[in-house]
Amino acid sequence: MRHFWIVTGYLILFVQVAACASTTPPRRIADYLGPQSMEQIASTPLPPSPIHAGLMIVPDTSAPDAAPQLPDEALNRLRQRLQQELSHMTRVVIDTIIPANGIRPDGDPAELRRIAKQYGVDYLVMIIASSTEQEYPMTLFLGWVTHAQPGWRRDNWSLLEVALIDAKTGQALLHAEGRGFATLDRPAAPGINQWYPVIWLRPQYPARRYWPPTYAGAPNTLRVVSMNEAAKRLVLNLQDAWIHKRQLELDAAG
Repeated sequence: MRHFWIVTGYLILFVQVAACASTTPPRRIADYLGPQSMEQIASTPLPPSPIHAGLMIVPDTSAPDAAPQLPDEALNRLRQRLQQELSHMTRVVIDTIIPANGIRPDGDPAELRRIAKQYGVDYLVMIIASSTEQEYPMTLFLGWVTHAQPGWRRDNWSLLEVALIDAKTGQALLHAEGRGFATLDRPAAPGINQWYPVIWLRPQYPARRYWPPTYAGAPNTLRVVSMNEAAKRLVLNLQDAWIHKRQLELDAAG
């Protein structure tokens, strides 16, 4: 019977995740580049590859239910990771990392061209990093079901949106996104470190667990784990978007 309820719980969670997958967090990149720029991507040809570009990651917390941004150290690790993986796995070589100082939604798109010129890059890979969280009370079981403890579950949905931008014109040439999801279970009070706090990659990898190094820092660890899952998908989806658009161009030319 216990197995039945565990399976049922995962099915319910899977339905909830699927329902939120395309809407949580809300897409933000059009607020930075303008909806017209995003709409013109399909008709704007890709330049010859490989492309050399600068990387800018913008932590976005402007949405109504936005979670706090990653700590600076974690954000730096994310920049370095994406610089390496984008350079090795796509046709875009990241030569430099550019700070996102002063970049905000509903700002002046000309600011991106000014920054790119300042750093001497012809193309800019702009990534908007956002996440949404919700926390609710739940009962945590110790030793499977022998003991119960009041606690909390926190769900984190993370989103990385990327646009390849021609720095001379400010036009977006390519767009992709990657989403991640993770949950944190923690008791209402610290001290049960044999089992909790624990982070799960539900429902994709229900057996994979991460134990945060501290109770107080567990929410930040949750955000890092979820954002790393989004980063995995972002790189693969940008690969696919490049191949798909290049194939459409070849078909049109033929």
